[in-house]
Amino acid sequence: MSNLPKSFTPNGKFLIHTPNGYESFFGVNKISKDRFVHLKFTNEKELRCSEDHPILTVDGIIKAKDLTKKHCIETEDKLGCFVKSKRIIKKKIELFDIVNSGKDHLYFSNGIVSHNCEFLGSSNTLISSSKLQEIAYRDVVKILKIGEDNQLDIYIDVIKGDGELTKDHIYVMTVDVAEGKNLDSSAISVFDVSTTPYKQVAKYKNSHISPVLFPTVIAEVGKYYNNAYVLIEINNNPQIADILISEMEYENVLRVESGNKQSQRLAAGFGRGVQTGLKMSHQVKKIGCLNLKTLIESNKLEILDFDTVSELSSFVSTASSWSAEEGANDDMVMTLVIFSWITTQKYFRDIVNHDLRKQLQLEKFNKIEESNFVSPIIDRGQDNLFFFDGEDVWFTGDYDESYKMYLQNS
Repeated sequence: MSNLPKSFTPNGKFLIHTPNGYESFFGVNKISKDRFVHLKFTNEKELRCSEDHPILTVDGIIKAKDLTKKHCIETEDKLGCFVKSKRIIKKKIELFDIVNSGKDHLYFSNGIVSHNCEFLGSSNTLISSSKLQEIAYRDVVKILKIGEDNQLDIYIDVIKGDGELTKDHIYVMTVDVAEGKNLDSSAISVFDVSTTPYKQVAKYKNSHISPVLFPTVIAEVGKYYNNAYVLIEINNNPQIADILISEMEYENVLRVESGNKQSQRLAAGFGRGVQTGLKMSHQVKKIGCLNLKTLIESNKLEILDFDTVSELSSFVSTASSWSAEEGANDDMVMTLVIFSWITTQKYFRDIVNHDLRKQLQLEKFNKIEESNFVSPIIDRGQDNLFFFDGEDVWFTGDYDESYKMYLQNS
């Protein structure tokens, strides 16, 4: 199932009963059929399913339409059973297929062991099918409304469960810009890069937002996530990054240096050949895709958004690159590609290491400050004619009298 249909419902928290116990599954796909098979078994169980529904027997997996009374069928009670009757019903019916149930793709369907549909992506996806199957996306924990028609899906909030702000966390936002004509979508992924594995903590996707309004959304999301660093793809509309800097006065926009026949690279500040975003060239995409594959398959990047996982399942190899299959989209995947390119850049590593060093120094300073007791102030009822400045003693009155006073108080 390389491109998930609209009838698919993802699952992020429920388990299903399988021969291996209760295991996770990817989701449920609702399908409509003009005819179905009605099976009755010797153990008094019944099953209504599609003709191609796979059922586990002692002879292996056999489609429902091909079952005979000679096939011994595996059951939940491990006693087995046989088909007592099989009827093809020519009547429209809605059926529900379980997708990716457990490690063996088996589950109990009214006591009968069924084999489910596997969500493995296409055979030539950028990310291996086995890894796609392992990705554990999450449910949205919070929705941040931005204006009337924009929302950010949050999977890990910048605010902890106890209400404490994670001010020490470093976030990076990558932005893929569409034309706002209900074709492709403008998309944002937010990543927590404070530690590895990096985590996709929030997602924004909108197919009809105007390029004029998009900078406001980017700024709001960035401010929410500790003034996150932002890198914007500028192939379609370079003005978005310019508006974000000049009109929105957003400071942490990452810039890219190019020219002199050199490849693009993250840069600090302004200057000749420095642009306010990233141009998605063939070379940048190749580096980003290859590094994305490495990050995900080596467990250095966690993808928490279901839409992103779905797009990865149809992001396939082409003649000389990677892109979405026909009829599918890759807007969210491209935010991953941009981020993966960023992680190859020395300037990114310098930013992350610098901020982490500052945080470690601050934590160390706070611990030292907490461990030092404040020296008590003792009032002996006398006017002090001297005071301390570091290790020096200064006298405010007559030197001789002040010195005698100092010696008496010492």
